[in-house]
Amino acid sequence: MSDLHPNSPDIEKWLKLAGADGVGPVTFSKLLNYFGSAESVLGASAYELSKVEGIGHHTAEKIAASRDKTDTDAEIALAEKLGVWIIHLQDQRYPAQLKMIYDPPPVLYVKGTLVEQDNLSVAIVGSRRCSLYGSEQASRFAHILAGAGFTICSGMARGIDTAAHQGALAAGGRTIAVQGCGLANVFPPENKKLFDSIAESGACVSELPLQYEPLAENFPPRNRIIAGLSLGTIVIEAGSNSGALHTAKSALEYNREVMAVPGKIDSPLSRGANRLIKQGARLVDCVEDIIESLGYVGDKISGHVSQQADLLTAKAERPLFDIARLNLNASEKSVYECLHSEPVHIEQVITDSQLPAGSVSASIVSLRLKGLIKQLPGSLFVRK
Repeated sequence: MSDLHPNSPDIEKWLKLAGADGVGPVTFSKLLNYFGSAESVLGASAYELSKVEGIGHHTAEKIAASRDKTDTDAEIALAEKLGVWIIHLQDQRYPAQLKMIYDPPPVLYVKGTLVEQDNLSVAIVGSRRCSLYGSEQASRFAHILAGAGFTICSGMARGIDTAAHQGALAAGGRTIAVQGCGLANVFPPENKKLFDSIAESGACVSELPLQYEPLAENFPPRNRIIAGLSLGTIVIEAGSNSGALHTAKSALEYNREVMAVPGKIDSPLSRGANRLIKQGARLVDCVEDIIESLGYVGDKISGHVSQQADLLTAKAERPLFDIARLNLNASEKSVYECLHSEPVHIEQVITDSQLPAGSVSASIVSLRLKGLIKQLPGSLFVRK
């Protein structure tokens, strides 16, 4: 724990309850809603626990017998040594997008930083054994989106995930890696340098205790976190049984956007992504497609938030984001100030802003991705 990133208050009790046998994310939420606090759950008898809907006598006995098995002092000490901080679901720093899903991790381990910008996240996932084409597309989309102010989420696996993280970092943007093991481990091990780079300019996160190994059963739950953190998921080169398809399935369950980059029809690496397109996923081959798929992200976030009363204060009848909170750079601000409710031609924007044509074009893409402006026929633009 550090002064910059202190652990959540009463994190010890949350860790104890999360580590009890039979307590997954959904059961944890049921217990918390019924008893009001992790401390009250830990103090309840097996009989009292069995009163919670969906928790029978057998499960209640398992919880009561195992809720003290986690050595929280050792876990917290190891976290401090590794530079990891631990937050729980009721901490205001917990990612708002992730909190909105029906099975959010009760506890989240974080190495790096979490910022408000991360609520504007897009997941890029795909095959570990990708082609050069797939790697290039993952890097390209990640670079464009990260440069426009979006956070790129992925799983730091070999192949597409690695390319996506690297593309975001190359753009000087933020990226979040969700691990399928504890943060005391790095998987795959050859990505140790990437892990460190992500932690320096973004975050590596996991719901698993620090020393958990990267076992196969950990990755489907990991994939739901990637989807839950993101406004939408882009699938690139996923085989028929790829874990990326699990991420896409979770995104659909959470009412998030699902997009896929088309691949060669005779390539096994493209079967999963192409099948997603057949099933209704948005085909994307350029940033314009992503803009149309995500729509106005401010409205989208606000719509999700309206379903979560605990995320709203009595005064907060507005989206999570407004113009002042979208971290616009100097060029984006200049271009935005040149636009109005009436259409303005791009040549006029270049003249009024006194910026190079390339900077204006890049800023227009970014402002469109952030939902602040829209394009009309004839290279005309207006504020939204």
